[in-house]
Amino acid sequence: MNWNNCFSHGRYGQGFISSTVRTPYERDFDRLIFSAAFRRLQDKTQVFPLPGPILVHNRLTHSLEVASVGRSLGKIVGDMLVEKLGSELSDEAKLFYQSDLSSVIAAACLAHDIGNPSFGHSGEAAISSYFEQHAGTVIGGKPLIGHFEEKEWKDLTNFEGNANSFRILTHHYANRQKGGYQLTYTTLAAIAKYPCESIGSDKKYLNRKKYGFFQADKDAFVEVAAKLGMTCEDTDPLIYKRHPFVYLVEAADDICYRVIDWEDAHRLGIIDSDTAIRHFLALLETSKWDKMDRIHKTLKELDNDPREQLAYLRAKCINYLANSCAEVFVGNNAELLTGSYNRSLIDGIEARSLEALEAINKVTIRKIYNHETVVKIELAGYEVMSSLLGAFIPAILQEKASHKERKILQLLPNQFRGENETAYEKALSVIDFISGMTDSYAMELYKNLKGISLPTHT
Repeated sequence: MNWNNCFSHGRYGQGFISSTVRTPYERDFDRLIFSAAFRRLQDKTQVFPLPGPILVHNRLTHSLEVASVGRSLGKIVGDMLVEKLGSELSDEAKLFYQSDLSSVIAAACLAHDIGNPSFGHSGEAAISSYFEQHAGTVIGGKPLIGHFEEKEWKDLTNFEGNANSFRILTHHYANRQKGGYQLTYTTLAAIAKYPCESIGSDKKYLNRKKYGFFQADKDAFVEVAAKLGMTCEDTDPLIYKRHPFVYLVEAADDICYRVIDWEDAHRLGIIDSDTAIRHFLALLETSKWDKMDRIHKTLKELDNDPREQLAYLRAKCINYLANSCAEVFVGNNAELLTGSYNRSLIDGIEARSLEALEAINKVTIRKIYNHETVVKIELAGYEVMSSLLGAFIPAILQEKASHKERKILQLLPNQFRGENETAYEKALSVIDFISGMTDSYAMELYKNLKGISLPTHT
């Protein structure tokens, strides 16, 4: 792989390259924007409970903001790469980096959370925990764990939203078109933060901190990796080095969740104005691009509106971090190309900035992630997701389903009812259905199945 061949206009699941006014990567962006899976993110928890009297971020608004930052990162880095590498780049590569890289990163950012289940990270934990806790439960004449091979069980007991995103984007669901969304290989590679199978995960290595594809989708990932010349680190377990564009998608996400949650917390009265302004100013004071006297002057002009002050500082912080991450990317482009760069871009910025970010992160963990309302929604989500799995998994694995189990299976949409599937594929179909639910739909179905409330007419 080199900077001239690490991208491709080709699409997964489509044997030809169509020609339209829009670029292939703009089409990727549009396909995601108009997809049902993306729309459902508007009713999936980001951090704070939904809905409420005060509007807070959900997974959809978070993804849109990450895409905005990602587009900027792609534009900055594309121009910097062309300037730095010069004659090493072909004319096609120069055009790609100056015109298309920003669209690739924006599209990948839109998709980065598309596989996350309801209720934040507690939804992921609930799926994993269900299989762990019911490993010995007898279903269809044998314990739950006995239905699966070792690698399959590893997937189920370590459910991963990143792997689920790749599945949603590439899997051929019943009665749907082949190749899923038929995105370009380039965009698919750009979302693969952890390009390995579950048994290859190892927290010591950035590319293996989690995993990026289920056993059922391994062949699809191998095809994407081959089309772009991604370096295979090992074949058993299957592990690849990261594609360089992944670092930009990761950086855009890092920048947003480290800064933007504070606006919601401020609006909810969890973090006071003085604390927020002080910490953001401490970060900006490490910037070599910003003029602090101008920043203080603007803050003075906005003195009567703390929310506007915080919005202004948030924008300045995002701009500073984006430029810093772009600088780290281009400065380490050789290591990024080979996948040997073993830390995120944001962890590679100036030490003083990292100290300011760590101070922000400590407040985030103490005051935001451990706030009572956040803990309550996580606990509620855990109960809801576990209960839904407890209804559908036994029903779909039974050889002779009971009357109630047959009724439960009638609730599965057609695209999740594949014929002649293995137990693993059936379990994944259930997970596809449940992880795709919005918070409110999951809660409504939970109440219906528990007899807490009856469905209303539609």
